[in-house]
Amino acid sequence: VAGLGNYMLRGTRHSVGMAVLDRLARQLAVAEGWRVDRRCCADVAVAAARGLELLLLKPRRFMNLNGLSVASAAKIYNLRPEDIYLVHDDLDKALGKVTIKLGGSARGHNGVRSCISALYSNEMTRLRVGIGRP
Repeated sequence: VAGLGNYMLRGTRHSVGMAVLDRLARQLAVAEGWRVDRRCCADVAVAAARGLELLLLKPRRFMNLNGLSVASAAKIYNLRPEDIYLVHDDLDKALGKVTIKLGGSARGHNGVRSCISALYSNEMTRLRVGIGRP
């Protein structure tokens, strides 16, 4: 599960993917387990939920380069694009509205575009979190 955003601009609307992962880590009782994985330039934590092992990932790059971290982690942890969930902001959704989408285009989202390009696939599931337009 990759929370897309601008690592250096955490707490902003466009980094809501990282905020969702922070909340998920707290709910799964692994919030103290974040560590830097320099191999993929990301903060990672491992969690278990409903019998599955989850790798939580927050890229330490700008949004338009998040895909490099996601693709590196996929290679290191032996994940296929269809195993990956991307959590990211969506300007076209009302604040707080959440939708799930399987595959498809980036719809103008630079972080998703970066992931599609780096993974050579658009088969990732996306959890789109509405941030509305200013």
